[in-house]
Amino acid sequence: MFDRKLTRQINVGNVKVGGGAAISIQSMTNTKTHDTTATIEQVQRLAAEGCDIVRVAVPDMTAAKSLGAIVSAVDVPIVADIHFDYKLALEAIAQGVAALRLNPGNIGGAAHVREVVKSARASRIPIRIGVNAGSLSRKLLAKYGGATPEALVESAMEHVAILEAEDFFDIKISLKAHDVPLTLAAYRLASRLTNYPLHLGITEAGTVNSGVIKSAVGIGALLAEGIGDTIRVSLTGDPIAEVKVAKEILKSLGLREGGVTLIACPTCGRTRINLPAIAAQVEERISTIKQPLTVAVMGCVVNGPGEARTADVGIAGADGEGIIFRKGQIVRKVPEAQLVAELFKEIDSML
Repeated sequence: MFDRKLTRQINVGNVKVGGGAAISIQSMTNTKTHDTTATIEQVQRLAAEGCDIVRVAVPDMTAAKSLGAIVSAVDVPIVADIHFDYKLALEAIAQGVAALRLNPGNIGGAAHVREVVKSARASRIPIRIGVNAGSLSRKLLAKYGGATPEALVESAMEHVAILEAEDFFDIKISLKAHDVPLTLAAYRLASRLTNYPLHLGITEAGTVNSGVIKSAVGIGALLAEGIGDTIRVSLTGDPIAEVKVAKEILKSLGLREGGVTLIACPTCGRTRINLPAIAAQVEERISTIKQPLTVAVMGCVVNGPGEARTADVGIAGADGEGIIFRKGQIVRKVPEAQLVAELFKEIDSML
């Protein structure tokens, strides 16, 4: 386990963020928030997949006034994503959200900030300051000659100072860019300068193919250094994929338990079964299992029980057949067509 930096702790609804709490997974709906039926359905799907906190866009007052129905219908904390209009923030708080994503320097002056802070404090909800490389002020771009780690962190700390001046400290910070090295450097710098909890992510990471790689490298590297308290994988498309990837990132680093860990070999010339199809079947069927379990799908007996001996249960192929094994010990041989069915018989008996 990695030594994590101990940050301040905040509460996003019933989810603790920072202070050594388990690293939480976040995502964001892509429905129109005023379509409460569609938004509730998507939030519930995200929660069922393992998402801990869900953010929704609040572009106008219609969306803001829809938040109460959403909050009351779901079991995960809802974060309102606010830009520029402090009245939307006030309405979101009144509707019962668990947190705001809002940059106080962009809502129209000290009087508006004080109103939002007063309401947030009374409702005991935190504020996430989110800085993106693509939206830095002209002043900072000119000062640093572009979007640099120092510019990102200075922008965030300017917003932090506005809240601290109002004696408000329930804050978390994100510093995102689509450029992985820039993001890494910004979070490392912020981690040295502040003890507010950090929300990790690579923004605009792309589709599942490219975005998974960028997110795994960026988020994973920071987590391995003990930096980060909550994460969001940003992918184009269905946000369910974001949660799946986030869980795998955490599991790969030993930072989250639960569900199945799949071990599958890459195949080679020794493979005599249709391993890609078998692995895909197994991956789909294990996705609903919540108990911690390690399952191996191996192409041949060379890589089978030996290399996968730590797996709780697994299969290894031969010529038109395969073996079922548990903890490296062969249980029985079965025809290739029965491998998946027999594997899940073993899994069901174990569960």
